[in-house]
Amino acid sequence: MPSFRSDPLDELVIPDRTHVEEHDLVTDRDVIVGGQSTVEFGVRGRNVIAGERVRFGGHIEADGDCRLDMWCDVEDNVLVGEDAYLGERVHVGGELRVAGNLDIGDDVDIEDGFDANGWIVIRNPMPTIVFLFVYLAQLLRIGEEEKAEELLIALTEDERDHEPVVIPRGSRVSDDSWRVSAPGRLGDECRLHGNIRAETLVVGRDSEVFGSLRAKGGITVGSGTEVTGNVTTRTGTVRVGPDTNVRGDVAGEYVEVHRDATVEGAIRAREEMSIVSEPVIDDSVIEGDAATRDDEAGQTDRPESDDEDPDSGEIGPEESTDVTTDGGTIATEPDQGDDGTAEEGDTGTTEEGNEAKTSGSEDDSTSVGGELRPSRTRRTNLDDW
Repeated sequence: MPSFRSDPLDELVIPDRTHVEEHDLVTDRDVIVGGQSTVEFGVRGRNVIAGERVRFGGHIEADGDCRLDMWCDVEDNVLVGEDAYLGERVHVGGELRVAGNLDIGDDVDIEDGFDANGWIVIRNPMPTIVFLFVYLAQLLRIGEEEKAEELLIALTEDERDHEPVVIPRGSRVSDDSWRVSAPGRLGDECRLHGNIRAETLVVGRDSEVFGSLRAKGGITVGSGTEVTGNVTTRTGTVRVGPDTNVRGDVAGEYVEVHRDATVEGAIRAREEMSIVSEPVIDDSVIEGDAATRDDEAGQTDRPESDDEDPDSGEIGPEESTDVTTDGGTIATEPDQGDDGTAEEGDTGTTEEGNEAKTSGSEDDSTSVGGELRPSRTRRTNLDDW
């Protein structure tokens, strides 16, 4: 059961089949926008909820309810299929049309007027958390303890039929870029415009992203997804699924590319690059549990490197791997010193200066902590895959 202290707006969530059209974000789910955010285009969804000081650069169309907190600014019209709640000092640059009831606060500015088919109440709408406490107190006062318990269970349960579109607090979203200071998850069959920047990113299957993907942590791109741009991360793992087309470069600390994926640019890995045959995403990106999401984001612990020997306590030199494709071959080269020679630890000799080689092997071996290790220079023919 989640805690009341948990922040439901600590992650960018784009559910399945969400499309960003020419001027609108279109979805059949709810849309929740955290406070202090900027959305440069319009929003069309089921229920639209915005926190304090949120700015919309287009219109809002809500099939259900629409709730705009204080100091929100909407550049165009607001069309609501059911009830609308507007906090104080909200500005609407166009017309407000409400099919149900309208609860409106003080000093609200609607440039082209408003129309509501239900009741119109001019006041400051009661905050949701205050309403819940008042309602619970009234239920307990009249002895309806079972109903109060059912209400608490309904408020705290984590299961949802449809997860909403969530834009975290302080984000900036436009046709050019999506900038959030939180992890991000994109569902299946989505279509987005703009470069996406987040802490970690997981992109579902059969999606289209017309822009680059960049994250501080891991990035996972599901099968059949097309990315028109680069896929880069600072310290995490980049995982590219089958039938994925990346029209740009792929760079990360670790890079895992499926054998059926297509990367039109260069592939650069600071530590290790590998070609895999298993899918990178097994479960749904949006409905999956937290453990699956962490694994898909490339945040799982990496196995110990060949440069580390836990028995001897010796750690080999840090190497930077540059993976290129030349004649169907992937080459992984060690770091070179200033004089063009390999760094210490790559000379293929032991500490006493005795050269150690394995008989019948084409590559030299290096003794680390008293054990023979294969040389870091290795070549793999792509035809073997």
